[in-house]
Amino acid sequence: MRLPAASLWARGGPSGHGSLSTPPPAGVHSNSSRRRSPPAAAAAAAAAAAAAAATTATAAAAAQAAGPGAGLGLLTGWAAQPVQAAKHAGQSWRSYQTVPTSLQADIEKSAHMKQTGVSMKHLLDFGMQPLERQMLLSARFLHAEIPIRLAHRLKDLSNLPDALSNEPHVRRVKGWYTASFADFRSFPPIKDGVDCVKFTAMLSNAFRRHNNVVPAIAKGVEVYKRGLERTGESTEARESEIQHFLDTFFLSRIAIRFLAGHHISMFDPPRLEHIGLVHTKCSPFQVASDAVAEARAICFREYGSAPQVKMLGNSELTMAYVPSHLHHMVFELVKNSLRAVQDRFGDSDAEPPAIQVVVAEGLEDVTIKVSDQGGGIPRSGLQRIWTYLYTTAKSPLPEVDIDTSNMPAVLAGYGCGLPLSRLYARYFGGDLQIISMEGYGTDAYLHLARLGNDEEPLPGSV
Repeated sequence: MRLPAASLWARGGPSGHGSLSTPPPAGVHSNSSRRRSPPAAAAAAAAAAAAAAATTATAAAAAQAAGPGAGLGLLTGWAAQPVQAAKHAGQSWRSYQTVPTSLQADIEKSAHMKQTGVSMKHLLDFGMQPLERQMLLSARFLHAEIPIRLAHRLKDLSNLPDALSNEPHVRRVKGWYTASFADFRSFPPIKDGVDCVKFTAMLSNAFRRHNNVVPAIAKGVEVYKRGLERTGESTEARESEIQHFLDTFFLSRIAIRFLAGHHISMFDPPRLEHIGLVHTKCSPFQVASDAVAEARAICFREYGSAPQVKMLGNSELTMAYVPSHLHHMVFELVKNSLRAVQDRFGDSDAEPPAIQVVVAEGLEDVTIKVSDQGGGIPRSGLQRIWTYLYTTAKSPLPEVDIDTSNMPAVLAGYGCGLPLSRLYARYFGGDLQIISMEGYGTDAYLHLARLGNDEEPLPGSV
């Protein structure tokens, strides 16, 4: 079932709690709602928050530096007490290895429930509502939706070949997903602002619990494939199955973490022209420029030099997009081009040819092209670049995991960068294409959908 935008966020918890009236007229900006009074149920909490107004600016600045969710309760007046719960929530993370029978039954039931997709347009329309209403309805939607998505992924993990499903790294991931599912299912229906803040603290804790899922799954698959090779079993027979699982699993993870991060960011200090994680006037040219600078800095650190990168195209263009997603994708493409050019021309006295990054505006898409003269990829190897754990790197640069604020990631050498980047592009209706000319170089085309009407490509449609 696909719910229309006006009712999408009204979905409640297990009891069906939740409602949503017609959104306000277009042009009512969400930032204006930050001055509105909190719900009546939280009036007492608002009074307490008002008494602490003198210190709010300092606390908000500290929360901004601390990251998503650190500012819980600062902006809405919805009680300072739940902030303490959020602060200490990460100290007692659980990881199930033996799942209680009742919990397993709930997981299996939820795994057969329909997932509900959202689109960029849904998010932007929803952002026109008063902020506190956004928070409350978003919390109710996630309270119902995220455990369904977690259950689907737990089912996928359990359906893997036994040797992979029982691999220690994969078992650890199953434990994290089970613990988060239990947290959501044990949380009561969200009735008011105080419940919303407490829920967001729990959500923030689950968000951090899953930080290392990608490297854990990648390591588990790597160990599994090595085991197949030791026993002489062909890895090709399992390649398609593993590829489909990883595409499905990682796409779902992108979706869950985006929705969770989007909700959590509502509690952070306000940012101009932002609705949650979405920058309504994101500049692809500027984000690409920042990604280029970071990639060149890492290349210089690894090689002692870095090829030049020329930026071309419309520097004034803006669109609604998630800057962290775009940064991650462009960084990955430029990093690969820098490495290819450096490996090909690094021993030459001549200056290596510059890489070109072009930002072009179309009616349907904004396209970013990254072109290099790094020698290209053999035609027989082009399909392999979309295979997880495949890398052509002779001296690989670190990957970047956007879930750890663009820190050099522990995925270095795992070869997950391109397939993950394509999933990020497809999440909002775009795509990533690679065209290579062996003996010359490679062109990468990153397409970003401008219309924003496409719903999430939920697993099963990859």
